[in-house]
Amino acid sequence: MAEDAGADAIGVVVFSDSPRSVAPEAAREIFSSVGPYVTRVCVSTTESPGDIETMLAINPDAVQVSLPLEEKLPVRTICMVDSPGALPAYADAIAVDASRGTGRHFDASLAEWAARESTVPVILAGGLSPSNVAGAIQRVRPYAVDVASGVEISPGRKDEGLVRAFVRKAKGALHD
Repeated sequence: MAEDAGADAIGVVVFSDSPRSVAPEAAREIFSSVGPYVTRVCVSTTESPGDIETMLAINPDAVQVSLPLEEKLPVRTICMVDSPGALPAYADAIAVDASRGTGRHFDASLAEWAARESTVPVILAGGLSPSNVAGAIQRVRPYAVDVASGVEISPGRKDEGLVRAFVRKAKGALHD
């Protein structure tokens, strides 16, 4: 559905206490169902090297983790940033998200700081929805945006109309 709506990437949560978390086998199945031009991202809060190895075995295009890594992964690495300070080493991109899938609105001053200071692409997340994504993009000017709860009927259940509206409004604002 996300691919049909025009999304450039899909994130699948694994090794997390999130209600959206799925087993690695389910993540592999989801990733195999999308075409070659959609970026596949494993999203996790794990600190376990074994979990990270399992995620890499799923063959994602990128891995999003909530803590800075001590070494570079063999795929693009997105590190979450939820407070000002040193930006993580070994990050190919950063996701500014204090919400962590709870729907709490992003911290605009943190996001603006990250977009200004980061030498890698910034992905904005946290409380985004079809009704506010264009304004958030115009204010922060991120490389990309990420959404979960803002397009859901319930945790993990996406609403097709909301997904389509979000993608349309985000792409319109990103290309303005």
